[in-house]
Amino acid sequence: MRIVETPEAVRAGNTSLTGLVPTMGFLHEGHLSLVQAARASCDRIVMSVFVNPLQFDDPGDLERYPRDLERDAALAEEAGVDVLYVPPLEVMYPVEPLTTVATAGVTEQLEGKHRPGHFVGVATVVAKLFASLQPSRAYFGRKDHQQLAMVRRMALDLSFPLAVEGCPIVREPDGLALSSRNVFIGDRPRALSISRGLEAAADAVDQGIRDGDRLVALVEEQLDLDTVDYVALADQDRARVIERLDRPAFLAVAGHLGRVRLIDNLPLDLVGEMFVPDRGVRLSAPSALTRL
Repeated sequence: MRIVETPEAVRAGNTSLTGLVPTMGFLHEGHLSLVQAARASCDRIVMSVFVNPLQFDDPGDLERYPRDLERDAALAEEAGVDVLYVPPLEVMYPVEPLTTVATAGVTEQLEGKHRPGHFVGVATVVAKLFASLQPSRAYFGRKDHQQLAMVRRMALDLSFPLAVEGCPIVREPDGLALSSRNVFIGDRPRALSISRGLEAAADAVDQGIRDGDRLVALVEEQLDLDTVDYVALADQDRARVIERLDRPAFLAVAGHLGRVRLIDNLPLDLVGEMFVPDRGVRLSAPSALTRL
């Protein structure tokens, strides 16, 4: 595996079908599952590790974000990454950016309402990765479903010649969705109330429940967080809140437990005429995050 710091080094001599896995590092099995998905259809895997300051509205959150490049490099190489792209800040943003990317109609609700400026930062850095690294495919987890919808629409609207692939959420054996910030959770049993609520809603969908308020209520009944930002049913295409499950959708949750902000969701896919909850993939053993 090569570790490089410039986009020119990533592109050097490449004639292969390239899969890009963008990350902010502090890797876990969720990130590594994206590498596995990319390996199935790409000749070469590039993983980026860059903690993007543009997407943090809280400087303290940026400062606290966990970082361990040596650990990331070892996990990436073991997973089969061919090129690990770790651009310094001055390579990613050589000058203060006067041009940013906003995807109207996808980012105003849910996370966009509670994290002003976040999606502009994400869209801008992802656009820069697409433009500079020129991948054939890019892989994102469904855990940030609104982000996935935004990236897909941005790639379509700006004519990036690549496919954006969404991959299943990876969960701990107890159901907790993997996130680098999980290392900061102090009360895990209460954090598990999110996945319990989503599991209850998944069972209801299997039983034929389609009313959005009922699905939201099933989740809310289980939640044991300090604060809840939202529980909402939204469509997969543009992340708009909807009242009834009548199109591909996702049931999204966000809230705080202590200083940790937790997000999770349940994708609800339309397969033929049936709605099928995507419960994600549960690990058979605790993740690398729990072993730190």
